[in-house]
Amino acid sequence: MGRREKRKMLFLKNGVDVFGKKIEILTLDDKIFKIGEKISENEVEEFEKKNSDKKLEVIDLNGKLLMPGVIDVHTHMREPGVDYKEDFSTGSRACAKAGITTFYDMPNTIPTTTTLKALEEKKELADKKSIVNYGFHFGGSKNDNVKEIKKVLESEKVNTVKIFMNISTGEMLIEDDEILKKVFENSKLVLVHAENEMIDKALKLNKDYGNGLYVCHIPSKEELIKVLNAKKDKNFNNEKHPVYAEVTPHHLFLNDEIRESTDRNKMLLRMKPELRTKADNEFLWEALNNGEIDTIGTDHAPHLISEKLEKITFGMPGVETSLTLMLNAYNEQKVKLETIQKLMCENPAKIMKIEKRGKLKEGYFADIIAVDLEKEWTVGVDDTIESKCGWTPYENWKLKGKNILTIVNGKVVFENGKFNDNLENGREVEFYE
Repeated sequence: MGRREKRKMLFLKNGVDVFGKKIEILTLDDKIFKIGEKISENEVEEFEKKNSDKKLEVIDLNGKLLMPGVIDVHTHMREPGVDYKEDFSTGSRACAKAGITTFYDMPNTIPTTTTLKALEEKKELADKKSIVNYGFHFGGSKNDNVKEIKKVLESEKVNTVKIFMNISTGEMLIEDDEILKKVFENSKLVLVHAENEMIDKALKLNKDYGNGLYVCHIPSKEELIKVLNAKKDKNFNNEKHPVYAEVTPHHLFLNDEIRESTDRNKMLLRMKPELRTKADNEFLWEALNNGEIDTIGTDHAPHLISEKLEKITFGMPGVETSLTLMLNAYNEQKVKLETIQKLMCENPAKIMKIEKRGKLKEGYFADIIAVDLEKEWTVGVDDTIESKCGWTPYENWKLKGKNILTIVNGKVVFENGKFNDNLENGREVEFYE
């Protein structure tokens, strides 16, 4: 693990939660010690006396929104192997700035995270560099790495496996039915990149052999309907093999009309799955507000802008704008705050079985953010882009709502546009079960 933080205490006062209730929080070391609508001065004094070896830092939120830190379970931090685009240091800074206190990294790096050795080497890199918490998805391989899958799951190094059924680089696209069957049989939760008819195939594999299916970045009405129908069918979606649906901000906020509007956008706004129509945006929003979507993952997949403009290159940065886009949508009355918290904080922790994160709850880790819902700003103009790739697909978008405070494991990492001078390392997440 990384360097241990100095023991300390925080008092977050005069906050409001997503339900509009007043909320105040006392933290002790890395955990939430007490939550209440109002914590009295006497209680605070008593708390200070009992912990006189530590200094209490008081942060007056003046009515700002308090939320659990966002958990983004779908990122490509590009390290090892392609870290000129992003690495655990720059990627985690982008997360912290935007209110993400935990990210999960996908396995399609160089080398791929398809052996226990590669996983352990990647963990060491994140441990030294990441300023927020982190987890990893192990990868399935067309070269049949089921023995490695068993090994890492038994050692409890990870509890998820990601497979690509449509497109990927190198060894990660699995087309052999027998290998797919073995991956589903020998994994816990399987995350899939599956498009069109491959979604049907993934759903059937989970029903017949699997222990849980998480369908990543669903882009369209047609594909989402396949997953929603399966979620409603007890043969496909039950306690033994549940089905989960993820959408990305870019499939909610962007579409082919925006992509085709300029020559620059035609190059920059490319990813897999590709952007679909405005009608698809609207259907995804409807499903999201009906409680049919489980999570929002960014699919943060940065490339340098020079690469994007030179030739069609799939993938875009996403962690720095995911929460603020959703807050702006709240301000436009498109979504409730409690829905944002559920999809970006609570459900990711629940689905990935992350220990004591994703909620503001006594005894949970103090991963906390504060948001200014009234803050109006322009992306890429009123702030510094932290991602190493140096650009955002939402440049010049005027948004309302912004993260102003990020606390990771009880320590202030980012506040009012600035990073703490004494940044500590984040921690690898732990799971229950």
